[in-house]
Order: sequence, then C-alpha cells, then structure tokens
Amino acid sequence: MAFLVGVVFALLLLCLSFIIRLYHVVKTGSSYKPGTRGPVAVLIVAGSGGHTTEILRLMECLSAAYTPRHYVIADTDGMSQEKICTFERSKHSDSESQFTICRIPRSREVHQSWSSSVISTLDALRYSLPLVFRLRPDMVLCNGPGTCIPLCVTGLLLGILGLKKVSIVYVESICRVETLSLTGKILYPIADYFFVQWSSLRDKYPKSIFLGRIV
Repeated sequence: MAFLVGVVFALLLLCLSFIIRLYHVVKTGSSYKPGTRGPVAVLIVAGSGGHTTEILRLMECLSAAYTPRHYVIADTDGMSQEKICTFERSKHSDSESQFTICRIPRSREVHQSWSSSVISTLDALRYSLPLVFRLRPDMVLCNGPGTCIPLCVTGLLLGILGLKKVSIVYVESICRVETLSLTGKILYPIADYFFVQWSSLRDKYPKSIFLGRIV
C-alpha cells in the first residue's frame, strides 16, 4: 500500500513539474524575437489548396534571414510540392535557395470522423517527433492545416525539455471571420504569436494580434 501511494505521489509530482515547465515555456516564449540572433531556421507547414497558397504569400514577406526553410506537407498532398518548388525558384536564386520538403501523414482527412482522427494524429506525431528533433527549427510557421498540430506540439516539447526554444507562429486563415478554426482553437493557448485577419476575432481572443489583411 505504501509503495502504491509513493508511486501515485511521484506521478503527481511529475505531472506538476511538467505543468510548471509548460507554463514557463508558454509564458516566456514571446521574449525571443526571431531574426535578432542571425539566421532563423523556419519550419513551414503547408496544407493542400488554399492553405498552401496563403502560406506562400506569407513567405514572400520574409527576408533572406529566414533560412534554411523546411516545408512540411501531408503525404497525400499531390499539389503543394510543385507550388513550393515554383515559389522557391522565383524568389531565390540557386545559390541562395536553402529549402527542403518533408512529408508526414495527414492528421485528419476531409470528412474523416473525429474518433479516427485521434489515431491518425497520433500516427502523424510519431513522424513529427524525429523530424522536428532532427531539424531543430527556430520557428514553426503555420496557418491552419491539421498537419501542423503534431509539429507544433513537438516544437513545444523541445522547449519543455530545455533543448531549444521554438517559436510557434500561427496565422489564422482569412476565411475565418467570426470563429477560429479547430486548429486555431487548439493552438491558441500555446502559440507565441497568434495572428488573426479580422478585428471581430481580435475582440473575442485578446491574445491574438490583428494587423489587417496579411494575405
């Protein structure tokens, strides 16, 4: 009985330590300003269709300091890779272009049931962990595709473990006017910078940053 009590106490202590560390990482995350310490390795999450178009418009605004650029797309996405390569060729010369394209399983397919999406998200997390730990990005940039959730969680984990602070930058899609997307609702508490493109969202979510239409 005493052993069981000791195990429970140890687990509670471990959970408490994890929560305190998580709070510290999220609370102090915005003190780091990307780009103030030289080149910024950025991991860009591209979703299919409009998500990829919007994220590439955001990339047009970033300076050459954001390098290398690691794009992550879903393994079932057959269009984004060509768009990314075309964008990189148009914006950067061959000598300057430092980018990679990686694929991970999609967290949730369109019309996929919520119960099965839990399993697929865990599968995506299984691929995200070694990828993010290997790339060690300074920043994760995303704008809504479900694929970004396991990547952002892994980036947060790097900070919790004290290995590296990874800034999570989320830009809500311009089509979200009154409510956040499901991805936005999940990442709102942990994102270092959370941008919305409508003032109505800024009023509902005080942590968000409203700069007008970004894309």
